[in-house]
Amino acid sequence: MRVNYAENRLSEADYLEGERDGRIRHELIDGHAYAMTGASDKHNKIAVNLTFQLMAALREKGSGCFPYSMDMKVKVQNDFYYPDVMVVCDRQDLESDYYKTHPVVIIEVLSPATRRIDKTLKRQAYLSLESLQEYVLIEQDKAEIEVFTRQNGWQAAYYYLGDTIHFESIDTSISVEDIYYQVDNGDVLAFYEA
Repeated sequence: MRVNYAENRLSEADYLEGERDGRIRHELIDGHAYAMTGASDKHNKIAVNLTFQLMAALREKGSGCFPYSMDMKVKVQNDFYYPDVMVVCDRQDLESDYYKTHPVVIIEVLSPATRRIDKTLKRQAYLSLESLQEYVLIEQDKAEIEVFTRQNGWQAAYYYLGDTIHFESIDTSISVEDIYYQVDNGDVLAFYEA
């Protein structure tokens, strides 16, 4: 996913109005809109797999939590981002149809174009959310998942094929294989050949 810089500073109201009517998604950071381009096949499969697994687990538990995928924004102070997947459990977060403010889990799928932003700028912004309990970074070109949790002082834990990730904040476990289902990268192919 490539990010393009727009010259004009936007107000929150103008940004939200443009996003409702626009065909291209933008993130708003410090008053500047950044156009988001399309994601790869691997990126989409990972996001869909994860959303499906989260939805099934949360529904089975009768949880009030809900996973959102790619087209729902999260508001962090005056900025707006499009996480690849997020889970919201706070009923107060139903006020807006176009963005959420109290996610407990945020997940980004890394690409060469977004890796630096996801690991620095977005990470710093997301960790400032009081509601956030887990921030997850998923590689698409290899099978590696990095999970940061508030409970562990935002220290990273790494997961690979054969592992299961337990999301404490929503009491849900998902195997790494389920996240990488039908994703063609070298690690996944080697894992299934072995």
